[in-house]
Amino acid sequence: MGTESMTHAGQRGLTLLVAGTFFMENLDGTILTTAAPPIADALGVDSADVGVAITTYLLTLAVLIPLSGWLTQRLGARVVFPAAIAIFTLASVLCALSTTLPMLVAMRVLQGVGGAMMVPVGRLTVLRVTEKHELIKAIAWLTWPALAAPVIAPLVGGVIVSTLSWHWIFLINVPLGVIAFIAALRLVPRGRIEAPGRLDWPGLVLTCGGLGALVWLGTLLSESVPAWGQIIVFAVAGVALTSAAVWHLSRARQPLLDLSALRVSTFRVTHSGGSLFRLTVNAVPFLLPLLFQDAFGWSPVVSGALVLFVFVGNLAIKPATTPLLVRFGFRPVLVFSTFGVALSMAGVVLLTPGTPVVLIAALLVFGGAMRSIGFTAYNTIAFADIPQSRMTAANTLSSTMQQVAAGFGVTIGALALRGGQLLPGSGGSAGPTGTVLPYQVAFLVIAVLTLIATAESLAIDKSAGENIRPARRRSATRASAGRRQS
Repeated sequence: MGTESMTHAGQRGLTLLVAGTFFMENLDGTILTTAAPPIADALGVDSADVGVAITTYLLTLAVLIPLSGWLTQRLGARVVFPAAIAIFTLASVLCALSTTLPMLVAMRVLQGVGGAMMVPVGRLTVLRVTEKHELIKAIAWLTWPALAAPVIAPLVGGVIVSTLSWHWIFLINVPLGVIAFIAALRLVPRGRIEAPGRLDWPGLVLTCGGLGALVWLGTLLSESVPAWGQIIVFAVAGVALTSAAVWHLSRARQPLLDLSALRVSTFRVTHSGGSLFRLTVNAVPFLLPLLFQDAFGWSPVVSGALVLFVFVGNLAIKPATTPLLVRFGFRPVLVFSTFGVALSMAGVVLLTPGTPVVLIAALLVFGGAMRSIGFTAYNTIAFADIPQSRMTAANTLSSTMQQVAAGFGVTIGALALRGGQLLPGSGGSAGPTGTVLPYQVAFLVIAVLTLIATAESLAIDKSAGENIRPARRRSATRASAGRRQS
């Protein structure tokens, strides 16, 4: 696959650099939630109003990712990736210097611009220099930021706000950004500049409008008092614009988003079931702290510390993810991991304030391990059958779909939670004055949704991903199959 010459050490360094920037971008998507009260006090607004700063960041990420592919083709990753890091870092400083909510929101938009370029361009750079047989290891490294950041964000944010001030939520990005910028200049290969043609303005307007409307719709649905008039407007606009975008992109000569990758079965399947998997998995870090704090009555520190056990599971299983994929193949691993995640979600339904902490920690470690395996498998097999000539387009489409799915995770969790509040016996709330019933309903809902991803994994071809498994393992598999046939 690799078209740009790099040493093995250079490839590893580049992969770790991109993983670090992914972590920084993912952390800033969720860490602000913990700092909402002190930020609101400093800016003279209500805590709920600070939510718009979170939404605008996620919205900017979603709508601008499609543009990143065109910019990378036109300017090259060596220009776009370091520039994205610089924009993200500068915006972080400006966020910390914000004195009003509108200013903070504007700087979060700028931060989202940098993040939207960092994520897909960084991954594309790694994909371009990684050979097929090394793809599993590379994607395993690129997967951990999406797993770790949402889980550790509540505790990190709480510690920063308690010991320093809310400004450091953003200022911690400065030294990391400076180091990443210098490393990018040294590690990102020059490569060749492509000629992408003219920018697809109709595709840009329709895609950004449709995705923006859908992301904002998710925000409206997750509010405590839904504004149904706005919900209907944005639902209609989102569906209409997204449908028009798909119609245009499938017919345009040089589309902003090339949908042809969806004709590749491994890419298509892993972005249908895979999107559902990402959606439900991203709902867990949102629901768990609320369960522990509001329903169980535990402190934010205890809650954040317990949620960290999900991350422990992520790290503990990481050395085994690649061997598992090499030994058993993608379909068995996907079925096993998605079912395991669903089982861990169902297990949360059985928890009570009296459940031993050791058992809770063990359940969270198990769930974290399963989600780590699933993420790695989905992210790897998606590009198994994509030729190098179509990698840029496939990567941009994949990044867009993943961002939208991750963004809707919190929405689905909030909707399931509110649905549980409507049931008799819930007390009409999901807080200390109510019961654990709303949370039991919410975790049961996302567990069932995850089982749909398990069912779809069963439909994946047995030989899917064989071309990116090491040659020795493939030969052994074929030899074993030949002995069984004879």
